[in-house]
Order: sequence, then structure tokens, then C-alpha cells
Amino acid sequence: MKIDLSGKHALVCGSTRGLGRAAAEMLAGQGATVTLMARNEDLLKGVLKTLATPAEQQHRYLVADFSNPAFVGSAIKEYLGQTSVVHILVNNTGGPPGGQAIDADPTAFEAAFSQHLLCNQVLTQALVPGMKDAGYGRIINVISTSVKQPIPGLGVSNTIRGAVANWAKTLANELGQFGITVNNVLPGPTVTGRLKEVINSRAEQAGTTYEAIENVWLTGIPLGRFGQPEEVASAIGFLASPAASFITGINLPVDGGRTKSL
Repeated sequence: MKIDLSGKHALVCGSTRGLGRAAAEMLAGQGATVTLMARNEDLLKGVLKTLATPAEQQHRYLVADFSNPAFVGSAIKEYLGQTSVVHILVNNTGGPPGGQAIDADPTAFEAAFSQHLLCNQVLTQALVPGMKDAGYGRIINVISTSVKQPIPGLGVSNTIRGAVANWAKTLANELGQFGITVNNVLPGPTVTGRLKEVINSRAEQAGTTYEAIENVWLTGIPLGRFGQPEEVASAIGFLASPAASFITGINLPVDGGRTKSL
């Protein structure tokens, strides 16, 4: 199956590294015009240069700090005054720091809720009117397998990711009548900077080595390896396409079989 997103415009959040960058590169390679969105302008400029750029694709970037939903709202409002409809929204933001839920300060939950769910809501509210007019919309949230099976040591993340998953399912029910789908991609352990940070933290807490923790994790993955960002991006590319037009409201694990539940 060849996925062709020519004529579609995608906004990809957190697109300067890791899964966000892989998603942006995948969507651009499938023919979409991509707008990158993150807080570091220098990194945004660097990624922009890597995107496939046929004449019909005018890729751009948008600077926004997801710790401030109001700033995100102002940035997207100004941007929509300068551009055409955005058909595809990829909500992707770095995860909260690790630690047990019982030890987390309430402000940690507030910050994560703001950075993830509130910014997702701000962007979605801004882009849905254009999607309705176009009769085509894809909202894809990159969250975590923790929405099916909480991950030990990620108490704040488990909590907030679950909230995003239920928000997305609610939206899927509300927006389906307009040809807009809302789905969640759930990456398992994937070779990114975030994975290295988590394994290093676990090793430090346990007083052991990075390699020891890595081996424990690998034994829990039926495919016997960590994922690559491009593999998660492929799932995003499919859900963004017309081929996925009858798929909405789902949680799609891309985790090598690690999640034990269906």
C-alpha cells in the first residue's frame, strides 16, 4: 500500500528530536506539507533542512513552549492567519520526570497536565474548524503503553497519559461525524534520548549498570529488541492517511508485544 498525503498539511509537535522528528520526516516523505512545532528555534531550523522538499511542499516551523498553553494558543492563532488548513495534528510532547506517584509534588501533576492535555486541547480547538471545512481531519496523540498497563516508576506520566487517552476517546465520539478521526499511538521502549534517560535513572536508583537494566527490559519484549523511531512514525503515517478513514478512538501499541493486555 502506497500512502500519499499530497495536498495535506500536518502540524507535528515536539518535532526537533525523537519520535516527533521521525513523524515529521515520515509525513513529509509521504507528500504532506509539514509544520514543525517546538520551543528551540535553532533545532527547528536544523530539522527543517532535512525534510523532503518537492516544489509543492512548503515546510515551515513554529516556535512554542508547551509549558505555557496560553503561549501555544497565541502562536497557533497567529499562524492560522498566515496559512491554509491543517489536516493532520500530531500531539507529541516529552514525558514528565520519573518517580513514584506517592512521592510526586502536586505541582508536578499540574505541570504535566498543562503541558500535555491542555496544550493538546488548545491546538485541537484551533485546528478543528479548518478540518471540518475540509471534511478531513486526523488528530494523533503520541502517548504511552502506560494507558493500558501502568509503568513502574513513572507515576506522574502514567496519570497524565491516561487523562489524554480518555480525552482522545471522548473527542473521537464528538468529531467522527465531521470526517475527523482521533487516535492514540502508544510507543513501547524506543531508541530515543527519553529511553536513555529513563534507563539511566533506573540504574542509578537500583545501584546497578545501564546494561543490566537494559537487559531486563529486553527480556520483557517478545521481539527481543527496542523499537526505532521510524517504526512508530510508520504507525502515525498510516493513521494520518485516507487508508485509516474508518479507524478512530483507538489506542495502538507499537511496542514489540511488551504490553500484556489486549
